[in-house]
Amino acid sequence: MTPTELDRILAAHAGREGALLPILHDVQAAFGHVGEEAVRAIAAALNLSRAEVHGVVSFYHDFHETPAPRPVIKLCRAESCQARGGEALAATLAGETRVTIEPVYCLGLCSVGPNAMVGDGLHARLDAARLSALVESVA
Repeated sequence: MTPTELDRILAAHAGREGALLPILHDVQAAFGHVGEEAVRAIAAALNLSRAEVHGVVSFYHDFHETPAPRPVIKLCRAESCQARGGEALAATLAGETRVTIEPVYCLGLCSVGPNAMVGDGLHARLDAARLSALVESVA
């Protein structure tokens, strides 16, 4: 984590009302996690306590306090994707150790499910072969 990049993110949101969540999203995107150094800097910039910032980081599942050890695939487990075979698709990943599978509940692609998200990329109309190819592409 470079102080320059963190400073740039904080400066981009200076004076913005309700800046905490946008800052946290930018820090997570830039560094892959919101570490203690970032928590301290964000708290100082927004005149919050470290506990307040940490509370928000620990509450939302999209924010991580440490970098992910493996690539993350967010697999939709909402009803629409379940109806299109999402549960069976998730079962094909049982025991997969090259990636981290995180369940999410709706990516907003209900008509083209089952679907997943890797980073900011959405992957729709998944079947076992497409999901396997996705795992291969990120692992």
